[in-house]
Amino acid sequence: MLIVTTIEGLKREREKIPKTATVGFVPTMGALHLGHVSLIQRALAETDFVVVSIFVNPLQFGPNEDLARYPRQLDKDCEICEKLGVHLLFAPSVEEMNAVGDDLTLVVPPKSMTSVLCGKYRPGHFEGVATIVTKLFHLVQPHVAYFGQKDAQQVAIIKRLVRDLNFPVQIKTCPTVREASGLALSSRNQYLTATEKEKATLIYRSLSRVQEAFHRGERKCQPLLDIIHSSFAHPDCGLTLQYAEIVHPDTLQPLSHITDSALVAVAAFCGTTRLIDNVILTVTKPIIALDGPAGAGKSTVSRRLAHQLGYLYLDTGAMYRAVTWLVMENNISPEDEKAIADMVKNVKIELIPSDDLNSPVTVRVNQQDVTKAIRSPEVTRLVSKIAAQKAVREKMVQLQQEYGKKGGIVAEGRDIGTHVFPQAQLKIFLTASPQARAKRRLLELHNQGETDINLEQLITEIQQRDYLDSTREIAPLQKAADAIEINTDNLTVEEVVEKIKSLLNHIPH
Repeated sequence: MLIVTTIEGLKREREKIPKTATVGFVPTMGALHLGHVSLIQRALAETDFVVVSIFVNPLQFGPNEDLARYPRQLDKDCEICEKLGVHLLFAPSVEEMNAVGDDLTLVVPPKSMTSVLCGKYRPGHFEGVATIVTKLFHLVQPHVAYFGQKDAQQVAIIKRLVRDLNFPVQIKTCPTVREASGLALSSRNQYLTATEKEKATLIYRSLSRVQEAFHRGERKCQPLLDIIHSSFAHPDCGLTLQYAEIVHPDTLQPLSHITDSALVAVAAFCGTTRLIDNVILTVTKPIIALDGPAGAGKSTVSRRLAHQLGYLYLDTGAMYRAVTWLVMENNISPEDEKAIADMVKNVKIELIPSDDLNSPVTVRVNQQDVTKAIRSPEVTRLVSKIAAQKAVREKMVQLQQEYGKKGGIVAEGRDIGTHVFPQAQLKIFLTASPQARAKRRLLELHNQGETDINLEQLITEIQQRDYLDSTREIAPLQKAADAIEINTDNLTVEEVVEKIKSLLNHIPH
């Protein structure tokens, strides 16, 4: 990993990046935690060259705020970035960024966006954020920049900044990563004692109650806000609510009734530490993403879940199998990536809903029904190799995301929650031991008339496939930071389905 501390050094390294490479950028103030890690991991999965910046920006701190004691741990941050595989770390000084003094040129976002929520209590904060982010965008020249949903107001302002100033950069918002207690990860959590951390969980618990009421059908904002205020009303709660508001997630303007989507934002003090959190409420049906290794039960669970909820079952594995079948049908070598890329450009894959629970979709590739053909052992052995090819994945992700635009889908695969639908409202990581998965596969093959395969052979194949899936260069198999892991070894399909449905009750519909 390259580490540069000067603007000139950054410019030199930026010029060395191949023109064809996509550059991902994660701007941070350091003190990296798992929330930052999730941003970096997504950037690494989606782009070719990842730049991380670490800069404690004095322009976004008010006179009585915590600039002096803000956690700084550059050596540890460098170690984290290097282990993750970051390509370049930019860690400039305040003087290098020209971020101190009274006569600086500032970037001033629309007042309608900076005078609400946190901006009401932190004058000048978002001007400071916008100024440094503008500088960093000019210097890094990223194609994609990654920000966390926890800082929703900041993200909305930066998106507006990018649009108004015509920056050639795509802004991607990544889900808030939380501790097991629900507390949103933040560098400022380091200020909290163990007792304060426990008290601080009230913030997310109050937001969860709002989500539950919304799920039950409440669309008026005032009753939803009353839930938050009542949560903080107890004199022994240990927190002081600064604000609770419901606004449009893009314009940040207050809402009285939710017709499409809304941002519910909260700021509160735990002792002297100011904490923020938020949730998005969406009227449309959510996307449920199920990831996990082969044989963990994703397909069976997804089919049953979609059937019971009345959602569309998006069988992404079938889409990759369809391409693999087409490669074999056309006698194309799996090693000939150019020929496969040319073939996949114009491939047409259709998933047609069926009332049959055991086969909920009919799969057509270029108008040919391949529903049964794609389940052969030959296709199974080859699919990981074909799926790992960049052109194939890009085309399949494009097709899958088209299906996801309307919501109300259950999608399963190996990178659904991390790569295809990172915005999915509910992410599940189904897993099971290789032995349990092999037994299930053996039974499945026997039911299909395949009797010449033994258990040991299947265990070996599954372990090899796990290795290939988790080490491939493009979108490897990994658990999303905000996914809920369910081990299916000792659970029936119906038990897994019921568990997911109970989790669904806690997310907005």
